Amino acid sequence: MKPSLTLALPKGRVLEESLTRLRAAGIALELSADPRALRHHADEFAVIEMRNADVPVYVELGVADAGIVGKDVLLEAGSDLYEPVDLGFAACRLSLIRPSGESGTIRRVATKYPRVTATYLERLGSSAEVVRLSGNVELACLTGLADAVVDVVETGATLRANGLAEVDVILESSARFVVNRAALKLKGERLRPLIDRLRAVREGSGG
Repeated sequence: MKPSLTLALPKGRVLEESLTRLRAAGIALELSADPRALRHHADEFAVIEMRNADVPVYVELGVADAGIVGKDVLLEAGSDLYEPVDLGFAACRLSLIRPSGESGTIRRVATKYPRVTATYLERLGSSAEVVRLSGNVELACLTGLADAVVDVVETGATLRANGLAEVDVILESSARFVVNRAALKLKGERLRPLIDRLRAVREGSGG
């Protein structure tokens, strides 16, 4: 049977919680037992697994009809997606981080989120240079590569262990259900009930 809806889901720990929410919304999803499988078929649905940062691309270009992705990643991607449900899990914050006690002028900021960071600095009236990194960006502060970094913070334990501190919270993030706008028109009879059920699951979770 050809799947009527294709969902893009992020790999890793967010995947299991995503599946839990979708199952609670009435989608009987059981993924392949093969840990190397990247595409799964379940009843009328197909699930494709990918990096969190790739979900907006697959949904915006219509390869997937809908997906689940963090708000931080969504803003960084700048995608034109319909975002009907804040699922409430995978909560974190995107923050400006500096060495503890440091208060001098920020001339360079390292981050995995250059778009969000540039917008934030512009709002502050700062002309600091933005440097894109892909690894442990905290290292940029520790080595002097940058005066500050912008990165995701969950508990703050890593920052404290390395003598760093959050000096500003740029945004609060959580997992969002996102939908391709064309798919919403063409497959609305499948997507709109799913959106309603996901909203009900969220309200029932108390989150």
